[in-house]
Amino acid sequence: MALDRQRIVAEAVALLDAEGLDGVTTRKLAARLGVQSPTLYWHLPNKAALVTALADAILDQEFGDMSPPAADQPWPEWLAELAGRLRRALLAHPDGARVVSASQLSVTMAAISELAMSTLVARGVPLRRARVIVLTVERFTVGHVLEEQAPRPDAAALKDFDMAAFTQRHPTAMAAITEYFAPGRTVDDLFRECLDVVIAGAAPR
Repeated sequence: MALDRQRIVAEAVALLDAEGLDGVTTRKLAARLGVQSPTLYWHLPNKAALVTALADAILDQEFGDMSPPAADQPWPEWLAELAGRLRRALLAHPDGARVVSASQLSVTMAAISELAMSTLVARGVPLRRARVIVLTVERFTVGHVLEEQAPRPDAAALKDFDMAAFTQRHPTAMAAITEYFAPGRTVDDLFRECLDVVIAGAAPR
């Protein structure tokens, strides 16, 4: 099979799914493709270009179709749905948020931003305000997923951790966590509620 950029990126996504971002190296990617590393540079000249190509591939799986809201749909509701789609795209792959946050000049991320900002401007939001709102929503979403995908403490790290003492020092924070998740709420609910606060704070202005 001929080696082209599409095949390289598809194999890079498979490598990401298998080993995470730290495992995506040109050496490993070349080995999976059965070529020498310099061969890849014809299509992706450096690691930064590879990471950006990965970001576009991850986002394209969720954002193959992008359209503005219907005329009767409020823009805050539509923007929340867009953020939910972005979160799904990032969560679909290990280190998806790391990939997108590290990418440079992602064409798909730029298209998402363009659509969101132009939609808000069309609804009467001043350009400067529209940019701030969209960037805040995007960065909140990526940051939220970065935390979701971060490695959890292993047994060694927890070996000497005193939960009782920690709870005593941070009673309100621990009570809030316990209270929030007690009714069966999930991190999905937490994301939506935090996002609602972000967007609701922007909408009235």
